[in-house]
Amino acid sequence: MSSKEPRGLGRGLGALLGDNVNIDSFRKPVGYVNKEVAGVRPSQDSSDVLRIPLEKVEANPWQPRIGFDQDALEELAASIRTLGLIQPITVRKVAGGRYQIISGERRFKACQLAGMSMIPAYVRDANDQGMLEMAIVENIQRENLDPIETALSFQRLIDECNLTQEAMADRVGKKRASVANTLRLLKLPVKVQHDLKVGLLSTGHAKVLLSLPDSDTQEQFCDLVIKEGLSVRELEEAVRRFLKGGAPAKRRETKPSELPEEYTKVLSHIGKFFSEDISVHRNASGKGTLTVKFSSDEEVRAFLSALEKANV
Repeated sequence: MSSKEPRGLGRGLGALLGDNVNIDSFRKPVGYVNKEVAGVRPSQDSSDVLRIPLEKVEANPWQPRIGFDQDALEELAASIRTLGLIQPITVRKVAGGRYQIISGERRFKACQLAGMSMIPAYVRDANDQGMLEMAIVENIQRENLDPIETALSFQRLIDECNLTQEAMADRVGKKRASVANTLRLLKLPVKVQHDLKVGLLSTGHAKVLLSLPDSDTQEQFCDLVIKEGLSVRELEEAVRRFLKGGAPAKRRETKPSELPEEYTKVLSHIGKFFSEDISVHRNASGKGTLTVKFSSDEEVRAFLSALEKANV
């Protein structure tokens, strides 16, 4: 038998299911049909998964996450339509027979997109401080916040729950030094915080920028990182030179002769389609940016047409 032939399921599963079985056909949506709608029964166990009308559920006002990726929500919604919600959300009961999300707002939003009328949920008792703590700690432990959202979450735990850094570190399961370093990110200028938040520079870069004496200089070096694609080590060296001699951060000009031959060919090929300048900035490690400017939609269409004809 050729090694390139498709493999079956193995003798055990193959005998039971057949090699061409469609596994997805065995999967059914999770409905939690064994539980009544929350609030119908006079008492309930906190481990029960109850079905709650989606219209009676509201967002957590202390939700630390600022934004949700729409494409990821659509993917989750598609999965929920097929298989149901595998992991229930957690809520607390509030006035007017409504429920407030403690954790699981992303799953809640995806269920809305999926067109569900009911959602499975655990119902827990929690006061406002407990809500804030559980929402923040749950998100931090999932490690799905960006560095600035994490820092803001730490600060809220300290300010609104009257916690020390040490007590807060215990709550989130982090070392006190790690918490302190994260909180220091909030001392950076707003522009630098934004670039860190959207991933234009790393937390390592940000920590190096904190060693600079003022916000203007921090912003200058932040721009340098983005334009030159500096690694953390390269930034450390640039900052070390600056602090030693006081020279301002300057963008290093990349001479055409410094570019490898293939870069020149790329510029030549792409330049045929655009009337505006095309530029490449590349650092010694090979990281950089390619900037293409265009003067009309027709230029972009012509470029796309050429790519399609070449089957690129």
